[in-house]
Amino acid sequence: MEYVSTRGGTRAVDFEGALFSGYAPDGGLFMPQHIPSLDRDTLQRWSSLSYPELVKELCSLFVPARLVPRNVLNELIDRAFSRFRHKNVVHLSRLKDGLNVLELWHGVTYAFKDLSLSCTGQFLQYFLEKKKKHVNILVGTSGDTGSSAIESVRGQKNVDIFVLLPKGFCTQIQELQMTTVIEDNVHVFAAHGNSDEIDEPIKELFADVDFAGKYNLMSLNSVNWSRIMVQIAHFFYAYFQCTPSLDTTQLPMVEIVVPTGGGGNITAGCIAQKMGLPIRLITVVNSNDIVHRTVQHGDFSLAESVKATLASAMDIQEPYNMERILWLLSGSDSCLIKTLMEQFNISKRLKLPEDLHRKLSETLGSCSASDQDIVGAMRRCWEENQYLLCPHSAVAAYYHYSRPRSIPRCCLAPASAAKFQDALLRAGLVPQIPPEITALTAMETRSTPLERGQHWAQVLRGRIEAVAQQWEAQTGKATSSRKLKECDFQDLSPAIKQTRASFEHKLKKKRALKKDNYRLESADRKSPVDLHRGPGAPLCTEWDICHLEMFFLLGRVVCMPETGNATDPHFPWLEQLEQGVSLPPTPPALGKESSSTWLSSY
Repeated sequence: MEYVSTRGGTRAVDFEGALFSGYAPDGGLFMPQHIPSLDRDTLQRWSSLSYPELVKELCSLFVPARLVPRNVLNELIDRAFSRFRHKNVVHLSRLKDGLNVLELWHGVTYAFKDLSLSCTGQFLQYFLEKKKKHVNILVGTSGDTGSSAIESVRGQKNVDIFVLLPKGFCTQIQELQMTTVIEDNVHVFAAHGNSDEIDEPIKELFADVDFAGKYNLMSLNSVNWSRIMVQIAHFFYAYFQCTPSLDTTQLPMVEIVVPTGGGGNITAGCIAQKMGLPIRLITVVNSNDIVHRTVQHGDFSLAESVKATLASAMDIQEPYNMERILWLLSGSDSCLIKTLMEQFNISKRLKLPEDLHRKLSETLGSCSASDQDIVGAMRRCWEENQYLLCPHSAVAAYYHYSRPRSIPRCCLAPASAAKFQDALLRAGLVPQIPPEITALTAMETRSTPLERGQHWAQVLRGRIEAVAQQWEAQTGKATSSRKLKECDFQDLSPAIKQTRASFEHKLKKKRALKKDNYRLESADRKSPVDLHRGPGAPLCTEWDICHLEMFFLLGRVVCMPETGNATDPHFPWLEQLEQGVSLPPTPPALGKESSSTWLSSY
């Protein structure tokens, strides 16, 4: 399983590469090159599984055993869910009038993001411990992501996390869940701006490839594929819980209603649907209705401003995961998606092509709810069930109450009502506050303010650099200012593998290595092999053995000269590597020892 960018401008990566990435280097988002298809027998077998068991089965499809052995994967997921309060991790509440509410909020921070981030935190630790590596996590939050991300990595020595929250746009409890975590590796910034505005400095830092590479930046927003992957399980579990029986000629349909902000959950639903799960998807939003307008009219355009609503975590105008959905529906047409997203980035307005809009409206239904609609749904649910909904869950309940149903329906509940006291009071309801949340108000807080007029990206750069220097001093490991982009040999084409095997065999036998003995060509011996992008790119077809030593030094691809031969050691240029760093264009004469010395100095 490899992962490709939705914009097609960067090489494929494995799960580890996607995990440690934010946006892809070309500005796109990583998606699986292939979506597995499940047959009826598999669905039948999975129908009796618990939520954690479903997560394990699904993750095993996207995380190869060569990267994470299955027994280790199971242990990591068990560890991730060990802090959840409910014995089933998630729970379906069956209420009156056919209202089924899937409670996804039984984690530490009372939000659905605990589910995917607790797993992602375990995956990170697995790889970091193996490689003795340090990363800096950069997260923008509209409310719940920040606290869940913090809890997933708090206190870990090889991770520092930098969280930007929109001051005044989160609830008091959401903010306290972040600012009361006093850990050396947790850095919270309270920015005087909205959710979309705090994304800008984050995008700027990730776009600086040199900086992002030097300081090992990564994201835990739902741009990170790992979160989408775990969230696919929500839809399988909801389906199996709401389906009366799979012993029918045709598998029954279930409608799943998804409160939508950045679009991570609805993207996971689209993937589950593509895998063969018979579900009808409804995306529901608040007054910030860009997703609704896109589904209904193909109008992916910003409104004049972000509207503050009771469902504050959904106060988002740029749902970045829509790019993933459009890529899926376009048949993985990276060229089209690149063109569309570049147009949107320039004008902030986009009219979907007619065919793409048709596919989108066939895949998703949609609905928008006002604050009045949200309050009404919260009141009705309490009056009929004595059950408190958070305002985000109430957006889904509003759809349920206002639309007749012909098939079983499940509403995803992303957060506990306990986190939204103001919304409950506005609905005339009495909050029920757990003691863990009540205790937050008496705890010490720590955060750094980001005022309007400050260069927020520059402030973040300075803090990240300072933290990196401190970590280097503690560990004795200097962050290299020049990093070689390496590619594991097992990911290369068979033709290159065969060439390397031949080279190593002759090297061991100390045979004379002559020019022209080695040709790097594809199987048909017509098209050359491009080590970064696969067969068929227009590079030279022949390299001398000195070049091969450079390719295969320590079993890894380290650079790629375009031209040159054994009698001309001064290469005209070396291809600019993906992280923006190239080796010097004038190396010494490349005998085996000198080439090794030259490369090892970098």
